[in-house]
Amino acid sequence: MPTVELTRFRVEPPRVPALLRARTAMLADFRADRVGFLDARLVRLPDDQWLDIVTWARPEDFAASRAKGANLPGIAAFFAEIAELVGAEEGTEPPIGEAG
Repeated sequence: MPTVELTRFRVEPPRVPALLRARTAMLADFRADRVGFLDARLVRLPDDQWLDIVTWARPEDFAASRAKGANLPGIAAFFAEIAELVGAEEGTEPPIGEAG
């Protein structure tokens, strides 16, 4: 089952343009370096918060990515714009039509 990573973080308003510029390079680095990376969506929330929704093929892929951290410049640049990690969760995406 696909694994979904939900990361909520805060970005200071003056740093938002740099965060958005860094996003393209971060996603390119993920595609090049992260086995099982499927997609990512970035959502702007109230109070200078953002939610990053990242889908991985398997929980092991997400764990391996987490262990690598900001190992490439595009990933590091994106992370550098984050003022505060608010929360992080992991869940699974059940197949459509699966009960309970």
